[in-house]
Amino acid sequence: MSTNRRKMRVASVVAGIGIVAVLAAGCSRGGGTPNSTEDGAAEASPGITDTSITLGITTPLSGPTAGPGTCTVAGITAYFGAKNADGGVEFGDGKTRTVEIEALDDEYDPQKAKANYDQLKSSVFAMTAGLGTPTNRAWREAAIADEVPQALIMSGDPIFSDQQESPWSLGFVPIYQNEGQAFGELLASSGEDHTVAILSQNDDYGEGYVEGFKTGIEGADNIEIVKELTYEATDTSVDAQLTELAGSGADVFFNAMSITPLVISSLQKTQELGWLPSWFLPSNTSSPSAILEPGGASAFPGVYTVAFAQSAAAPTFADSEDGAAFLDGLKEYADYSDVPAFPHCVWSYQVGATLEQVFAKMTEPTRDDFMEQLRSISGYTAPLMLEGSTVDTTEDGLPAVSTVQVQKYNGKGYAPAESWDE
Repeated sequence: MSTNRRKMRVASVVAGIGIVAVLAAGCSRGGGTPNSTEDGAAEASPGITDTSITLGITTPLSGPTAGPGTCTVAGITAYFGAKNADGGVEFGDGKTRTVEIEALDDEYDPQKAKANYDQLKSSVFAMTAGLGTPTNRAWREAAIADEVPQALIMSGDPIFSDQQESPWSLGFVPIYQNEGQAFGELLASSGEDHTVAILSQNDDYGEGYVEGFKTGIEGADNIEIVKELTYEATDTSVDAQLTELAGSGADVFFNAMSITPLVISSLQKTQELGWLPSWFLPSNTSSPSAILEPGGASAFPGVYTVAFAQSAAAPTFADSEDGAAFLDGLKEYADYSDVPAFPHCVWSYQVGATLEQVFAKMTEPTRDDFMEQLRSISGYTAPLMLEGSTVDTTEDGLPAVSTVQVQKYNGKGYAPAESWDE
């Protein structure tokens, strides 16, 4: 999908749902803390009426992370678009409501994300699905102070799933430590000697991945980290770091990077340097069509990532009932006609399905009841999940999904990697 076409679609999605959301928000009642009405019922929080509920999203819809950011809106819009077309979602209080989405572009800029939150907080019932650790962190404390749910966001930072630290937040995707640890354990289990070079983003995102990887190889005498460098999320090139890392001669490259263009250029640069290690890439920057193919990833002996959801690019995806419904929903309700290159479209679709489970348990139209029910989902298999992965929001310190499967790139897509194979 070309950049221009993507931006056109994003604009139409945001403009369309924004108008509906504003209208719905205008009918909201009540304040952030529930009070009793004259008949004893809890007073509704902002963003919910007897017939609709409005959810807010701040996420990158333009800039270098627009691809995955656009998906965080498209998937959930597709899910609830289909539900609304069928009459809406039935809540635990017996009322059926349509679910409206109001999405704003933060360009992966924390200051813009905070401004977006400030704009949305009084008109939406809850914030959800938005991409990014620094951007979600930018308004986490404000959400706590305002008692606004920050629910099922796309960040693997453990702070969002710590109930004491973040009583109004919950992450959806596995924490970065889980991903890094899974790869470290697979590498350590090979029984072969490996040297590892690490390049990580200089923030909680990169630190989490590296922490998990080091936990995974702890006590393994066959793994040696020979070089470790960082980069800033605002950097436009990491050529200097790659040149230094290539000099280490490491046979494994652990690249904890969140910026799509930098991953592509890194794949290309290491080939120019004649350094061809096996790679590990985070789940959110390992797209076969959007990253690996333009980066020439087939030149490397192995490229690994982790996953918990099915890939929309898999040959059999569209043949399944859930896969077909997902792709149809993207086209009809999110104006997203191409097969998504990034997993975030599937993830946010699963966020929608998980939220429906929460709504079905809500007996009061309040943010307090929402948070209580949000933390009560256990053993739920959301649509398009890989076998063995489920949603469980009941364990403090863990996000909604905490199971991951290491996968290896096969030139077209990914296949499960149960053992290390270069």
